[in-house]
Amino acid sequence: MKMARRVHILVVDDDQDLRETLMEALEHAGYSVAPAEDGADAFRHLRNSAVRPDLILLDLQMPNMDGREFRAEQLKLDEFRDIPVAVLTADPNGKAMADAMNGVGFLRKPLKLPQVLELIGTTVQPLAQETGGRA
Repeated sequence: MKMARRVHILVVDDDQDLRETLMEALEHAGYSVAPAEDGADAFRHLRNSAVRPDLILLDLQMPNMDGREFRAEQLKLDEFRDIPVAVLTADPNGKAMADAMNGVGFLRKPLKLPQVLELIGTTVQPLAQETGGRA
């Protein structure tokens, strides 16, 4: 029997409470999760981690390097450009912002776990059925 691999998610948000709560909920749902507190921290993770994320959940408003800056830089780098990004924002124009950033979706803050899981399921869940891939 072939073993399904775990989907890996990078959560990028400067709100430590939200980041930790989201990570705990996603780990409980069976995902492998890594944290980053801003865009610069997310790039450190991408460069230094042995596990490549299947999805990045990206807050827009953060210090040091915000979500828009991170995404612009990510799209310039061949090795990271194809990692899908979902935007996390309280902004009512979140969908337009995510579309402008070439995101796969957006989640409006305050986050609701069922919507988070639905977005992940429709975006990357098929990866869990693969046995090859980048895991």
